[in-house]
Amino acid sequence: MFDALGDRLQATLSDVRGRGKLTEADVDKAMREIRLALLEADVNFKVVKDFTAKLKERCLGSDVLEALDPGQQVAKLVNEELAALMGGASRDIAFASSGPTVILMAGLQGSGKTTACAKLARLLGEQGKNVALAACDTQRPAAVEQLVTMGKRANAHVYEMGTERSPVDIAGWALDEAKREARDVLIVDTAGRLHVDEDLMDELVAVRKRVKPHNILLVIDAMTGQDAVNVAQAFGERAEFDGVVITKLDGDARGGAALSVKAVTGKPIMYASVGERIEQLERFHPERMATRILGMGDVMTLIEKAEEVHDADSAAELERKIRKQEFTLEDFLVQMRQVRKMGPLQNVLGMMPGMGKAMKQMRQGDMDERELDRVEAIILSMTPAERANPGLINGSRRKRIARGSGTTVQAVNQLVKQFGQMRKMMAALSKGKMPDMATLMRGR
Repeated sequence: MFDALGDRLQATLSDVRGRGKLTEADVDKAMREIRLALLEADVNFKVVKDFTAKLKERCLGSDVLEALDPGQQVAKLVNEELAALMGGASRDIAFASSGPTVILMAGLQGSGKTTACAKLARLLGEQGKNVALAACDTQRPAAVEQLVTMGKRANAHVYEMGTERSPVDIAGWALDEAKREARDVLIVDTAGRLHVDEDLMDELVAVRKRVKPHNILLVIDAMTGQDAVNVAQAFGERAEFDGVVITKLDGDARGGAALSVKAVTGKPIMYASVGERIEQLERFHPERMATRILGMGDVMTLIEKAEEVHDADSAAELERKIRKQEFTLEDFLVQMRQVRKMGPLQNVLGMMPGMGKAMKQMRQGDMDERELDRVEAIILSMTPAERANPGLINGSRRKRIARGSGTTVQAVNQLVKQFGQMRKMMAALSKGKMPDMATLMRGR
């Protein structure tokens, strides 16, 4: 989503870094470029004006202009101000001291609210919470059925009474059941409309009075741009909410909603949906998002994801094999599967510092997840001996592997070649050298 904005900001900061000393004119030029970049990203005009004014004031301070490396200081300030713009420190759910924590989810129809409910249920379930969902969206056809289906995928119980009862009655009954069954969390899915109207707000207020939620989260669609911010303002005027769940952050919108909502409404983004899969909902960390926009990666999130799928013993054994150059195609298959558990490959690589430019230099098809499926099929079509020693793979073996994997001999040749290059990269890294990543990942 932030690719275009990131490119513009990184180019501007690169120009600033290239100057040995900064003048006020240099700062003014940089602020103009940053202002244009933010406006093109569909950030609210007033937000852009305030942001650049504050940033300029800080950049003109003597500690920047007189610094030995003023360009680096400016980059640091842009990073800090971007993080502050999106809410500063990350926020979390407020959990009740006793009884179920009630989370009321609100939003317009089509914002991804019901899906977000299930994703949040799964995320909290992974944290050890006993989560239930209340199906109170009786307006949209099949909303109840959708929540029941998604609830099963999230391993969360769904309280539902169909669409004949009022949402207030369903919410009250679900809360009573959650208390009786000692649930830790109850997530209430409410009805949405195509636009903000009195009926929607009256119903939301009535449900809120009945269940007295500890948290009210507003779900907004990042793809709707500034309209999402307008929706957030309208909801805030009638039904105060505590935070925002922003959906479709992996889309191709310009990102203005994510950058504007905190400044306009005063409410932080708490969670972000970064893909269609049910596990692709994450805590939103403004400071981490800022570093990703500026091309500095997101090491903390990468580490957290890696820790979810790797254990210490496996990591130690992998390190030993790499150091002794005993890394095989079997090991490669295991590691590829582990990386895929961390999310789409493009997202994972985007968290690595400095990988943004390398990714742009790759061929268009290099990020195709289906290519990873083909690689896995090829490796699985090899014998254990061939996986351990690819040098055994002669012409007849290549034909057999290609038939078994449903691919071509050329595809098998390419994989064997790329694996050899990867082993060379590992050998170089073990000697303290840094090979050209983009070239290696292209398989050239």
